[in-house]
Order: sequence, then C-alpha cells, then structure tokens
Amino acid sequence: MVEQTSEALPLLFQEILNEYTPKGLFFARGPGSFMAIKITYIFLKTLSIALHIPLRASDGFRFNEGRPIRAMRNLYFIKRGETISTERFDHPVDQIFDLPHTLNETYFSENVEPLYMLPAV
Repeated sequence: MVEQTSEALPLLFQEILNEYTPKGLFFARGPGSFMAIKITYIFLKTLSIALHIPLRASDGFRFNEGRPIRAMRNLYFIKRGETISTERFDHPVDQIFDLPHTLNETYFSENVEPLYMLPAV
C-alpha cells in the first residue's frame, strides 16, 4: 500500500529516531509534487529546529541521473546546466529514483527552500 507523504514521514522518522541520533538531515527539495514537497520541507525543517541539527538539500535530479521528472500528464521538469524548466514529451518517461549508497555532502547546500516550479492552477 502506498501511503501519503503526510502519513508516511512521521512513521518513518519515528522508527529512525528510535534507533539513531541524526547529526543532520538531507533531502530533495524538488521539483515534483507541490504538496509532497511542502509537507516534506515543513516536517524536516521542524525536525531540524527541534533536534538542533542542520538541514541540507539538493534538487531531485541528483537522485535520478538527471532524467526528466514528471510534473503532470505529459509535462516534465528537465535540467540543463543549472536551469530547471518544463518540456512536453510524447511518451512517458520512466521515473527511477535511487538513494546513494554513500552520502556525498558536497551535493547538498544550505538552500533548503522548496523548488515550487509550476504556478498554482
């Protein structure tokens, strides 16, 4: 069963915090689902403040080998250099995301503001 971000995050972090003491939090700040990005940011920012640990972020392209990320229907986010924009594709693009086996902290920055790329509809 696939859970909503707002339901899965607290349960996941409850398990993690029962077993580990984090020294920092790292996450993908977007682009992607507006609501999931917002919930993740608020949750992790709150946890960062409460636990007095740093919060660092990277864009989601770091975790999918730079492939297009689905925005909606046949519209995808693409990254060329440092610029993220949208492009339409005629055929669906596989959405594969992988967490690295080893965390390279240089890929993350203190810029943790969510990447809200699409205007509200």
